[in-house]
Amino acid sequence: MAQPKKSAGKIRVDQALVARDLAESRTRAQALVMAGVVFSGETKLEKPGQQIAADAPLDVRGRDHPWVSRGGIKLAGALEAFALDPAGAVAMDIGSSTGGFTDVLLTHGAVHVFAVDSGTNQLAWKLRSDERVTVLEQTNARHLTPDLIDRDCNWLVCDASFIGLAKVLERPLSLAATDARAVVLVKPQFEVERHEVGKGGVVRDGALHRRVCDEARAWFESQGWTVDGIVPSPITGPEGNVEFLLAARRGNVAPCHVPEPDTAPA
Repeated sequence: MAQPKKSAGKIRVDQALVARDLAESRTRAQALVMAGVVFSGETKLEKPGQQIAADAPLDVRGRDHPWVSRGGIKLAGALEAFALDPAGAVAMDIGSSTGGFTDVLLTHGAVHVFAVDSGTNQLAWKLRSDERVTVLEQTNARHLTPDLIDRDCNWLVCDASFIGLAKVLERPLSLAATDARAVVLVKPQFEVERHEVGKGGVVRDGALHRRVCDEARAWFESQGWTVDGIVPSPITGPEGNVEFLLAARRGNVAPCHVPEPDTAPA
């Protein structure tokens, strides 16, 4: 249990979680509370805005999400932020890894997912054994072919690491259906120049965040896609990097809801 810092008065539960390093952001803290895993002593705290004594005991118990990996929180957050529904979708999951994004898609009604990753034996067994999943491991997304992606994919999601979006997504985007939607994670740490990455592999400069988001938007548009919006991910990357979720579409696909104002860095 985290030890309270000495302070007087009252504080919101979500603010207290951040202050005590039990959550990396207010958004994340609110998700923890809504998941029912935040306690003060033996009392479950059910409202992020609830006022508690600044010196009240506070801890997080158990998992706060149902997905096979923490990555699922990111895509679930995007679906909520953009009011998107993948029910009935056939999707490509680029950089599937353990399968957090795939898990979210299937849980929300996707009928099939092509899980693409250059690694091996990473995808969770419950997804690997699901007949709705085509496992394409040890597969470089830049080398995908219509023989591998043998259905029209009207959704594409991506959570790739150690490579820029323009390199990893050019081929998958070209294989997507004429009418398609994309939700991708923009990771500044893999988009900026090496000398721009700070200590511990973290990009902290807001100006770099803005530049990366602008470049991602421009690149998608150069590929014939319309970017509806960019929002911060509800959680940071493993090293504490701020990441962003971009929603795009092409063809006869309706614009999605965009939070007002667009919450990409300005």
